Amino acid sequence: METKNKTAQSVYPAVRYTDARAAIDWLKSALGFQERVTYGDDAGGVVHAELSLNGNLIMLGSSKPDAYGKSPKELGGLTGTIYIALDSPSDVDALCARAKRAGAAILSDIHDTDYGSHDFTLRDPEGHVWSFGTYAPQANEAPEHG
Repeated sequence: METKNKTAQSVYPAVRYTDARAAIDWLKSALGFQERVTYGDDAGGVVHAELSLNGNLIMLGSSKPDAYGKSPKELGGLTGTIYIALDSPSDVDALCARAKRAGAAILSDIHDTDYGSHDFTLRDPEGHVWSFGTYAPQANEAPEHG
């Protein structure tokens, strides 16, 4: 089987919110996401939305009645985490400052990791955990072993 080096994103985090429209507003104002597209339903919910940050897309929508279509808020705890790589430590610092100004719950303030990343982690208003840092692994590169 032939493999190709991909430069396009092929993994898309998808999250659910009880109030997806409020989540979109928060992600845009607190973290600088850009809204690409939003499809609503007749009840005012969000069927599908795409937001971008630093060339990375996420998808989100309103909660669904099935077990895998719920937000952490509805399930009573963490359902997973999302990591987004930024271009530089100054970008990470600026985003952390922006998130703090917006009142984000910072779980892990700016720090440098043993594997060379400059990171911080926050929890959004519905309980999703987001990490941002400079570590950007690439699928077409072999990791270094220590």
